Amino acid sequence: MRTDAGETRTRARTRQAILDAAVTVLTDNPSASLGEVARAAGVSRSTLQRYFAERTDLLEALSVYAYERVEEATERARVDEGDVVRALTRVLEEYFELGDILMLAYQGGSEKEAADDGSGTRQLLPLIERGHAEGVLDRSLPAEWIEQFLWSCLFAAWTHTRVNGARKHDALAVCLRAFTKAVRA
Repeated sequence: MRTDAGETRTRARTRQAILDAAVTVLTDNPSASLGEVARAAGVSRSTLQRYFAERTDLLEALSVYAYERVEEATERARVDEGDVVRALTRVLEEYFELGDILMLAYQGGSEKEAADDGSGTRQLLPLIERGHAEGVLDRSLPAEWIEQFLWSCLFAAWTHTRVNGARKHDALAVCLRAFTKAVRA
């Protein structure tokens, strides 16, 4: 049976295993070799290269993978539903769970490129603007700044878990508190 991408299920599982391993390995060591990624995925280097002939092919696939995960997380956050602050809290909670893949995406490019890739932005800015219109978000803070601050808070939370050994739950709680205190009207 084929998936919608035309790959067999086995091929799709192998590709997914390679992407998952790449996220883990490259987040810990951005200069890791393709051989290290292959070992972590439980495949040979030649198998990895059948899927991703060059490192740039793997990095491009990881970029698409990150974009897709952000889109899925944004949908799960239900940004069009209910209170703006609660919707932004759901966004932070969903994005926080994407830590390694988004950390890797930020390592691979500038913050501006990551913010401009379209992931989430199409839905976050209107949500923030709605918060301005409803008077629940500080109108003196530009919508684009609030969005960038959201990403900065997430980065700080992910770093807090990785560098300082904070528990994920605690890092997320601090992230949510800092964000909402900073942007509320």
